Amino acid sequence: MIQAQPQFWQGVEQFNSRQFYACHDTLEALWMEATEPDKTFYQGILQIAVALYHLGNSNWRGAVILLGEGINKLQRYPDTYAGIGVDELLISSAAMLTALQAAGSEKIGDWILDNGAIALPEALQIPKIVLAEPEEN
Repeated sequence: MIQAQPQFWQGVEQFNSRQFYACHDTLEALWMEATEPDKTFYQGILQIAVALYHLGNSNWRGAVILLGEGINKLQRYPDTYAGIGVDELLISSAAMLTALQAAGSEKIGDWILDNGAIALPEALQIPKIVLAEPEEN
């Protein structure tokens, strides 16, 4: 299982501060060197980050495809893995995917501000990586 690598936590911080391209760069280096089961875990997070990057660029198709692929990869993991709440990331990513599919490519422009920031409909949030609560012994 993933050891507490500084690059992993840097990628988590970048993801949560919506620096999705930087997150991709940071985690890709770890992904390329990883072995299973960590390799697929990194890839799932990477795909969700790139999906959100695509969303910010009004690329509906890229966002939908990569969200789906990332979700599928992370579904293989327990509720918590490597110190993060996988289940929470899956729930928020699935909600985003459902909303994107319902909106369709025509409406995606309504979600993107002039500066490239994402302004979502009310009750929908950009997925975040949440730290898992430590288990009690």
